[in-house]
This record gives sequence, structure tokens and C-alpha cells, in this order.
Amino acid sequence: MFAVVRTGGKQYRVAAGDKIAVEKIAGEAGDSITLGDVLLAGEGGDVKSAGAVTVTAEIIAQAKGDKVIVFKKRRRHNYRRKQGHRQQYTILRITAIGDQKAEGGAKKAATPKKAKAADADALVAQDAPLKVEGAESAMVDAPAKAKAKKETAKKDAAPAEPAKSEPTESELVDAPKKKSTTKAKPAKGAAEGDNQA
Repeated sequence: MFAVVRTGGKQYRVAAGDKIAVEKIAGEAGDSITLGDVLLAGEGGDVKSAGAVTVTAEIIAQAKGDKVIVFKKRRRHNYRRKQGHRQQYTILRITAIGDQKAEGGAKKAATPKKAKAADADALVAQDAPLKVEGAESAMVDAPAKAKAKKETAKKDAAPAEPAKSEPTESELVDAPKKKSTTKAKPAKGAAEGDNQA
């Protein structure tokens, strides 16, 4: 069964067990909420009366999006204003639509907060602009892992250099002499202006 719900001025198509990121809703992780503004409900091709259907969801985490820089400037008037903004989101897991509940609902209710934070990290990894507060994010470790992977690839790709041995006597004799590219400096006091008495 699916439903189309409206929250935070946006519409979301949800089914039991789905995870969605919506505009901030008051509540803490683990709280259960009811989304009452159901626009459409149905199963497959059948559409049911949306007035009798309620959607129940559980708050997984409160999250913030990436920082957005708001920069205003007026040319030739020395007017510059810089302001940052991070949009707040709530990550929800849909537990039931009407009388249909998500599979494994009893098991999910007993999960500890660390497991819920891991679920939030997984959802955040899918939606790149979101960052979960209070949970270790996999996105933070990603650059370090990528760097380590590049270093190991460089080590594997670089051929091993043979050890340099000292040249033999015959190589030294046969080798042409290198010409010096630096000019010889005049002796001290031999410059043109120094000979005056």
C-alpha cells in the first residue's frame, strides 16, 4: 500500500518501511508521529479514500543540510553581506499506512539508538546534502578512505627501481667529461674598478 502525504509544503509518495527526509518536525529520535495530511492512498492501481487513511512514522534523527552561503553585493557602493544557512531536516521511517504495518515493526521498535543512528547514516549517504548530528557519518571517513586507496594504487603501479651500484673503472675511463656550465668567477680584487690607486 502507498500514500501521498504533504508535510513541510512538499508532497511525498511513501510506503510502509520507507525512509524519507522532510522539513523539521518537532520531536526526538524514537518518537512516533502521525502525518494527517494524506492526499492519496492506494494499492497497485486501486485508489482508496484518502480521508480515512492515516500515516504513522517514527523519527530516526534530526539532521542538517550542507551550508549554503548567501552573499549580497552592490557594485561600487562598498556593500557586501555574507550569511550562512543550514536547513534542518527530520528523517522519518514510515511504520504504518492505515491498517498496514511495515514488516518487522516489532523488531525495529526494540533497536538501540546506535542502530538508529546507523540507519540515519545510511539514509544520509543516499541523500548527499544531509548530515546527521550526533551520529558518526560515513561521509566524513570517505575522503580518508579514498586517499588511502589512491596511495595503495600508486604503490602497486610504480615499478621497483633497481639499486644503483657504483660505476666500474672501465665506465669511468670511457665516460666523456662533462663541461661546466657555470662561468669562472674573477679573483678577489681583480674586478675592473678595484685597480685604482
